[in-house]
Amino acid sequence: MYCPPFFAVMMPEDYSLSNAEKAVSSQQISSLADSIAAEFSKLPQVVAVALSGSQTSDISDDLSDLDFYVYVSAEIPVEIRCDIAKKFSDRLEINNQFWEPGDEWIDKNYGIGIDIMYRSAAWIEEQLNSVLVKHQASVGYSTCFWWNVLKSKPLYDTDNWFRQLRVTATQPYPEALRQAVIAKNYPILRNNISAYTHQIESATRRNDFVSINHRIAALIASYFDIIFAVNYLPHPGEKRLVQLANKFCEKLPKNMEQDINSLIVSLAAIENKQYILEKTNALIDSLDELLLTEKLLS
Repeated sequence: MYCPPFFAVMMPEDYSLSNAEKAVSSQQISSLADSIAAEFSKLPQVVAVALSGSQTSDISDDLSDLDFYVYVSAEIPVEIRCDIAKKFSDRLEINNQFWEPGDEWIDKNYGIGIDIMYRSAAWIEEQLNSVLVKHQASVGYSTCFWWNVLKSKPLYDTDNWFRQLRVTATQPYPEALRQAVIAKNYPILRNNISAYTHQIESATRRNDFVSINHRIAALIASYFDIIFAVNYLPHPGEKRLVQLANKFCEKLPKNMEQDINSLIVSLAAIENKQYILEKTNALIDSLDELLLTEKLLS
């Protein structure tokens, strides 16, 4: 059956059950992942299929879905993607374009969320090249695609393309990249005229609560980009950052978790604008101490 550019079949809200409610075993999850990969492996456009996300990072829980990355040499027709999804689900969304191009559905047997993301093989090669060879940093999340490749489990790999990609990705964190990430993200915390702290202060004076929230979120993104770079670790993405930093980073700002939580909680006390600024500066003060200790600030 043909699916239009965006196609959704919705079921009642209680259709999706958590893994715990349906008592799904790791073996059943593995079998489901292999079955989905097998469907995509039949397509001539597909170069590789990899499972990633929390399921391959030892941090999954009963709410975790299955994140698939389908690497292609050319686009897969939407109607073919729809046909694959219908083999596994009655509740599906095809051709979402909100972030990376993708399809999402709820598995009808186990109630597990399935997230399929489509990437050009050439595109991911360039993403790795930009950080590992060109040492190009971003404002937040500089190295998250590198982490994603390292933590992906290949389920289908024609001509060993993904294996070679992993070989490229499996290398020490370049010192030039470490310096570039810090140089890109540190000044905008509070040093530059347009730094996040200055924007937060202006927003508090205007009672612009939406802007305060937005700028604090951006500040935290740059903050974690710096922390993972200090520890020569690729950035693990958006979720569970405090948990992952505590687990993998040997060098952390003093009271990092407490300071992060205090800053976020301060947003609830919006009438005390000075309190928000104090918590923001306390977070950066501890980061400064770490960077000075590591001789990464002059």
